Amino acid sequence: MGVDIHGFVECRVTRGTLDDGTGRWHAAMDLDLLYGGRSYDAFGCLFGVRNHACFRPLAADRGLPADVSPRTRRAHEQWAPDGHSQSWISWAELAAVDWDEPAEAVDERVHEYTRAPDGGWVRTGKSFRAPHTRSEGAEWVEDGTLLRVVRLARRDAVPQDGEWAPVWQVMGALADVHGAANVRLVVWFES
Repeated sequence: MGVDIHGFVECRVTRGTLDDGTGRWHAAMDLDLLYGGRSYDAFGCLFGVRNHACFRPLAADRGLPADVSPRTRRAHEQWAPDGHSQSWISWAELAAVDWDEPAEAVDERVHEYTRAPDGGWVRTGKSFRAPHTRSEGAEWVEDGTLLRVVRLARRDAVPQDGEWAPVWQVMGALADVHGAANVRLVVWFES
């Protein structure tokens, strides 16, 4: 069974029409409108969910913020009891990430490559095949498929121009107006 992510980009408005003077958080954008993927490497890197690539998660199991926006809370309640691994991360935290930081260990999965028409290798997937060795960089060919033991970096899991780019663009734009500490991503997962 697969795992999907849901949530909202939230903003604590510092000026403008939504500023009610209370400093409350507002649900600015439904995550489903920005991200429709299912990248377990990203889920593991960011929130520790399906962390087969062995990252030190940036924001695992923080729960919903106590001051979560009413709209986000209502959406989360619609997923109960299937919603799990609730967490959040601020734009200030994301802006400070070292995206070149390697995972703490090699990926639990073996990376699979097939021959391209030009003779090179193209990654086609990952599997839980038993490797000949768990040594980083080990590789071998099996049934015409190149298999490698790899340690990912954060940018491999969450490429700057990848599926998460629209999320980062929205969060960055809100942070430009309201400040990095006033923008966060609140998420939960369902299986």
